[in-house]
Amino acid sequence: MEFYTSSSHKKPVRLCQETRKFAYESLNHKYGLDTDKVAHIDINHIKNYKSLSPLERYNLGVYEIVTKAPVRICDGELLSGSATLSDAKAHMFPVMHNDVQNRWFTGVSHFTADFFEVLEIGMDGIRKKAEQSLSRHTEAKKAAFIKSCLYCIDCMKIWHERYLNELSKHDNCGMIIKNLKQVPFKPARNFYEAMQSVWFCFAFMRLTGAWPGIGRIDALLGKYLKNDLKNGTITLDAAREIMAHFFIKGCEWIDGKPVCSGDAQHYQNIVLSGIDENGNDVTNEVTMLVLDVVEETGISDFPITIRINKNTDEGFIRRIAEVMQFGGGIIAVYDEDTVLKSLSSLGYPKDEARRFANDGCWEIQIPGKTNFSYVPFDALKVLQNITLQSYEGSVNFNDFASLLDSYTTDIQKQVEAIFESSVIGKFSDDKYSFKPAEPCSIVSLFEQSCIDKGLSYKEGGTDYTVVSPHIGGLPDAVNSLYAIKKAVFDDKIISFSEFMRVLKNNWQNEETLRKRIMNGYIYFGNDNDEVDGIAARILNDFSESCMMYDKKTPIRFISGVSTFGRQIEWAPERLAVPFGRKKGDVLSGNLSPTPGTDRAGATAAIKSYCKADLSKQYSGAALDIHIMQSVLDGENAITALSGLIKSFVELKGFFMQIDTANIATLIEAQKNPENYQNLSVRVSGWSARFVTMSKEWQNMIIDRERNGNI
Repeated sequence: MEFYTSSSHKKPVRLCQETRKFAYESLNHKYGLDTDKVAHIDINHIKNYKSLSPLERYNLGVYEIVTKAPVRICDGELLSGSATLSDAKAHMFPVMHNDVQNRWFTGVSHFTADFFEVLEIGMDGIRKKAEQSLSRHTEAKKAAFIKSCLYCIDCMKIWHERYLNELSKHDNCGMIIKNLKQVPFKPARNFYEAMQSVWFCFAFMRLTGAWPGIGRIDALLGKYLKNDLKNGTITLDAAREIMAHFFIKGCEWIDGKPVCSGDAQHYQNIVLSGIDENGNDVTNEVTMLVLDVVEETGISDFPITIRINKNTDEGFIRRIAEVMQFGGGIIAVYDEDTVLKSLSSLGYPKDEARRFANDGCWEIQIPGKTNFSYVPFDALKVLQNITLQSYEGSVNFNDFASLLDSYTTDIQKQVEAIFESSVIGKFSDDKYSFKPAEPCSIVSLFEQSCIDKGLSYKEGGTDYTVVSPHIGGLPDAVNSLYAIKKAVFDDKIISFSEFMRVLKNNWQNEETLRKRIMNGYIYFGNDNDEVDGIAARILNDFSESCMMYDKKTPIRFISGVSTFGRQIEWAPERLAVPFGRKKGDVLSGNLSPTPGTDRAGATAAIKSYCKADLSKQYSGAALDIHIMQSVLDGENAITALSGLIKSFVELKGFFMQIDTANIATLIEAQKNPENYQNLSVRVSGWSARFVTMSKEWQNMIIDRERNGNI
C-alpha cells in the first residue's frame, strides 16, 4: 500500500500491511463519507424546548448525542471511539430543533485540552473534583454549571458503555475492550491504555462540536512507553502501530469534498520535543514514533510543531529534516527560547511557561489553562484607506517620518477599536465579571480550574483568558511605505500627490514607472536593514499599543501576527500598492515576504523576519518558507533544511513552517485530483489536502511555490 510523496525517493515502510490498509482507506474517505451520513440528532420531541435555559438545552442535547449518535467500529482498529455526526466537523453542536433560532450552539476551538489530568486520575477523579466543588459553591449559577459538568460525565459513561457493548459483538477486539474497561474513567496504567484514553476523550469532545488541540503528546505519553519498554510489555514496533492508529483515526472527518481552504483543519495540532517544567529535554521514544508515522503515511490531519532550542541535539534536527524532505507541509518549528522569553516577560511562572503548546494553529497558550481568541485586521488596508485616505488626494506628507508616525498612530487606533469591541465582561464594585456565554461544559471538564471555580470555560473559568489582535498584511504595508520613501522622498522620481493619483488609477498608463518601482528596490525579505527596520518599528509600536490595554481588565490583551490565508478574502478590497502590484492581487501571508519580492533566498527571508523583537509578538508571529522540491533530493537537502532550522533558532525566530512542493505535481493534481488524494500542503498553521481546496486557494499555493525562497 503506497502513500503519495512529493519527493522522488521512496518512503520507509515500518507499519504492518493491515495498518497501511486502514490508513489508505481512511485517507480515501471511507470513514469521512460514513460520517456524512448523519449530520445531527433531531430533538423535536423535547417538550417546552423554547422555555428551557441554554444550559438545560445543552445538557439535553448532550444526552441525545451520546444515546443516538452512530457507534462506529472500524475494521482492524486498535483504538475505539468515533465522532460520527457531520455537523460537529462544521464546528457546531450537532443537535437540531425545528425552531430555527434555537437549533444548536457553536463549537469551541482554539484550545488545547488538559489530557494529563485524565491520564493521572481518570474521569472518575474529575467527577470527584466536581462533587467536592459542588459542595463548596452554593451560588445558583455556579452550582448549575458544576451539575452540568457531572451530567456530561454521566453522558460520557453512556457513550462509553455503548462502545463496550458494540465491541463485544466483534471478533479480535479483546484488547480494546480490556483497555476501555480501565480508561478513560480510571487512570491509565500503560502506553496502550494512555493512547486509548486520550483518543476517547478527544473523540468525545469532537462528537459534541469542539475542536481540541492535542498538545505535547510526547510529554504526555513518554513515561508510559518508557516504563513499558523497560518492563518488556511492549515493543517499539507495537507502539508504532498503536500510534499510527491514533493518526489514522484522526482522518475520520475527511470526505474529499471541497471546503475552500482545504480539509484537515480541525485544530488538532501536536507539539513535540522541547523542555519540560523542570527544564529537562522531553524528546523521547514517543517523539520519534510520531515522526515515523507521519513520514510513512503523510497524514497531515495533526499538524506538528517541534520545539527547538539552542541545545537541541544535531541528530534530532537531522531527523526533522528527513521528514520535511518528503514534503506535505506537516512539520513546523518553534524557537523555544524566544517563546519562553516572551511568556516570561508577560509574567507567566517559569514552570508553567515551559508547558506551552499551541491553540490549534500556532498561537501560544498554556494547555488546559487558557481561553484564547484572536482578532485579525489588515495592516495594508489601514495604510491605504485610513492613512492615505484611499488615495483621494486629501492628505499630504512632507517627509517619510511624518507618514510613518501617522500610520503607527492609525494602527494604535485600530488596536483601541479592537479592545473596545472585544470586551467580554464588565466591572461592578471593582469586581470583573464575564458576560453570559453559550454553554460548553464538556470543554470545561478538560480545563484545570473551571470545575474548581464553578465557572465555564467561556465565562472566566480558565486561569488565563487571552484576546490577541493579529496584524496581517504587514509585509505589504511595509513594502508600500518603503516604496513611497524611496520613490517620493529619497529619489524624488515622483511627487507624493502624483503618486497617489497613479495608485488611484491602478497604475493605468504607468507601466514603466510601475516596473521601475517594483524591480528597482530591495523589499522586505531580502536582508535589507532599511526596509526591515520599518517592519521592526511598526511591530514594536503595535505590541506596545496592545500592552496599553493588557492590564485594564483580567483579560490578557497581547499582540500577534497572522493572516491564516485571509490574504485571499482581503484581496478584493485592497487598492493598488505603491511597490508595483495592482488592485486585487493576493499578497503576503503571515509575516512572510510578499510573493515575488524575496529574491535573496530563505536565509535572507529569515534574517528580515528576525530583525524585529519577535518575543513582543506574544501570541506568535509566523514565517512561511517555501522550497522547491527540485532542490530537496539527496544529502544536500538534509543539510540545507537542518541549516535553516538552526539559523532560525540562532537568529531568535518565533514560528517557522517550511513547505516543500513540486509545482508540476500541484498543477497535475489540480487537473486530476483523483490521483492525489493525500497530497498535503502547509497553509497557515494547518495542513490541508491540496485537492480539497478551492481553485482560488490552489492557485495561491501554486503561485506561492513558484515564488519560493529557494
